[in-house]
Amino acid sequence: MPSATNNAPKTAIWAALTANLAIAAIKFGAAWFTGSSAMLAEGIHSVVDTANEWLLLLGLRRSQQPASAERPFGYGRELYFWAFIVAVFIFAIGGGLSLYEGIEHVRHPTPLQDPTWNYVVLALAFCFDGASFLVARRAFNAQRGRQSFWSAFRASKDPSTFVVLFEDASDLLGLIIAFLGVLLSHQLNMPVLDGVASLLIGLLLLVVAGLLLRETKSLLLGEPAAPMLLQQIAALAQAEEVVLRTAPPLSSYLSAHELLVVLSVEFAPTLPAAQLTEAVERLCAAIQAAHPDVKHVFVQPIGSEKTAEAHVATLKAP
Repeated sequence: MPSATNNAPKTAIWAALTANLAIAAIKFGAAWFTGSSAMLAEGIHSVVDTANEWLLLLGLRRSQQPASAERPFGYGRELYFWAFIVAVFIFAIGGGLSLYEGIEHVRHPTPLQDPTWNYVVLALAFCFDGASFLVARRAFNAQRGRQSFWSAFRASKDPSTFVVLFEDASDLLGLIIAFLGVLLSHQLNMPVLDGVASLLIGLLLLVVAGLLLRETKSLLLGEPAAPMLLQQIAALAQAEEVVLRTAPPLSSYLSAHELLVVLSVEFAPTLPAAQLTEAVERLCAAIQAAHPDVKHVFVQPIGSEKTAEAHVATLKAP
């Protein structure tokens, strides 16, 4: 049965999707009646976020497919791929369209009509997005532990948590910018400020998208485990009586909770084949018991350093 912690990312995504879908509708309604550029940019922002949550849910579902002959290590990186697409959408559609809308209204400012609806919509959207942000933050903090926010973000292997968190945070900041744009343009009778607010929202989305693109690209290419975890795995190998030495383990995350580890180990040279097999099985079982996220362990027996040196000398000999 899945734990509450494992369900937390999906809960955060559903909360964000529901909030963004409702908010997008009321934002576009307010933009239609008032002619606000910043409100239209915020509506575009919410539509992009709604599509993004759906893509993350698609990535989560596809990443849970069982391994097959075509994908012997499973489909875990499907989530990384779709999270990368989400970041592209935020950059190209959210940021790009908001910048375009802002530039058009800076070049051709139009006076705002009664901004009352804008204020009502912004207040409702802030409440919805604030609730969604709290759910996303709770899911992220459950995985963060005692790490600082930035360290946890860089170390996280689960984009379904930090992508939603960054989206919700940018939503709240965008709403504040939109509010200031509507307020100042109306109070100062300067419609151009509404377009400036749209430009700032676009720049905000570009910055957020840039951060997410960098992190999701790194995950998609394959990130290693933390050095401390690899040291612990090497220590487990060294604890075996028949192990003489180990090389630094190689590793790569296949999904948020699926780690592949390759461990090069030098066993006692007089160890019989049957005992060698038992030692490898025992070592794999110990590693997976101590670190449940290690789903694939490959132990590669290596020769002694003297044997390796002699082999190199033979290759160099004329």
